[in-house]
Amino acid sequence: MSGRAGETPDRAPGLTLVSGEGKPYRFDPGTLCLELATTGGPGFFARWDVLHEPADLVAWAGRSRLPDGLDLTVSPGELARSRTLRDAVLLLAVDRAHGRPLHTPHLDVVNAAAAAPPLVARIEADGTRSWAPGATGTQLIATVARDAIDLFTGPFADRIRECGAHNCRLVFVDTSRPGRRRWCAMEHCGNREKVRAHRARHAPTEP
Repeated sequence: MSGRAGETPDRAPGLTLVSGEGKPYRFDPGTLCLELATTGGPGFFARWDVLHEPADLVAWAGRSRLPDGLDLTVSPGELARSRTLRDAVLLLAVDRAHGRPLHTPHLDVVNAAAAAPPLVARIEADGTRSWAPGATGTQLIATVARDAIDLFTGPFADRIRECGAHNCRLVFVDTSRPGRRRWCAMEHCGNREKVRAHRARHAPTEP
């Protein structure tokens, strides 16, 4: 995995991640639930965990593809449940990307989280979209879980990919028309792998 969640300067879909070399790049995983998966994960992925306190989840929501204006309050228990959901979603996505069966315990986590009431959107008198006041971490978690259900049961379930770079573990939904997206970001892993392949082709051979 090449980087994890950083600041996003605009509301375009996707996040700004920072590579191990400190270089920022844009990554659009295609869905809200896979945006949450950029915040860390179990085992190998724990080194990138950025959800250490409730304010971190609030900050992530502000960077995510959710519309602006969410007045969110998160408790320590809700933070813990968000990490549990994130871990399950990430493991499900990796399994789906590699054609492996989805594990029931991970599905149970998603289904339990989705059973709670989600975030509530509103329409204002001027026709703009806003959020109902008093949003909670539980509602945020339910919204992410429902997004995951839509992903894993929807038309793009077969388009979940893991970045093809040799040292990147980012997962994304390939929404391109031809369905041939290989990299988390062409400007990052795509270019690095092209340089790596070029050097391998032109490396001096042993006599």
